[in-house]
Amino acid sequence: MSEDLAKQAHEADVTVWVGKAGVDAVADELSDQLDDRDVVKVKFLRSARGDGSTEELADELADLSDGEVVETRGNTAVYQ
Repeated sequence: MSEDLAKQAHEADVTVWVGKAGVDAVADELSDQLDDRDVVKVKFLRSARGDGSTEELADELADLSDGEVVETRGNTAVYQ
């Protein structure tokens, strides 16, 4: 990850939250936000994770939204 991208990812606020409705419910929203921004930060709430990991959910959401996972840290993922 470039320094510039790392800085944007660090400074970005969470603008998408994935809850019990799962990644399908927010895929369009993430896609729309990626059209307008360089990076989007997504928080995966406990109700969304269930038995899966944040990384698995992040990858699934990336596939649905045509985004790319830049990094995952804790329960948060950054997309571009």
